[in-house]
Amino acid sequence: MKPQLAYDAISLEYGGNAVFLRPSLRAALRLEQLHGGFPELLRKIEEFDTLTIWHVVKESTGMEASEPLFAYVAAHPLKDFQKAAQGPCVELVAAFFPEAPETTTKQPSTAAPTPWGELFKELYGFATGWLGWTPESAWNATPQEITDAFTAHVAKLKAIHGDAEDADTGPTKEQRRHNADLGLDPDFDRAGLRALKDLSEMREGMAI
Repeated sequence: MKPQLAYDAISLEYGGNAVFLRPSLRAALRLEQLHGGFPELLRKIEEFDTLTIWHVVKESTGMEASEPLFAYVAAHPLKDFQKAAQGPCVELVAAFFPEAPETTTKQPSTAAPTPWGELFKELYGFATGWLGWTPESAWNATPQEITDAFTAHVAKLKAIHGDAEDADTGPTKEQRRHNADLGLDPDFDRAGLRALKDLSEMREGMAI
């Protein structure tokens, strides 16, 4: 099965009914909390626990879009719906995990991995606090969209403030070198720098 980009809505078609599962930040946070983490969520999907499947589809499509599908499911053999729904539900979960920026150099970290639920909340803060998005826009965006937008925001700040060689005041030489190693301007926005580094490391040492 060809993987889809995390921006894409994942198609689920059954009995003439088609819905599109969107890996939004809202769906990611709610489904991560549903069974206390992604490992248990994936186990429930693999077992085809019907209540879990209902939550996965509802959270990623909305109640209105999912109702006709489930009305049809209720009147037909469940095994046929399993063949149609199990793959897309797994794809949806995979799409919740954003890729780190390609230009960011990954470095070993001794810090404890950030739980996915906390990280999704941080992404919401980046979207509303740093990028100025409305709460609704942030919840409807995918984790990958927020990550990419924040990375572009950091690149913009770097372009405005210049490269490390252009700055002659401010942080110490050691701080400048550390920031330069991250590919970022040494003088701009410390909190933004820390946030981008967190994004680049979030996949390291984390298991779903």
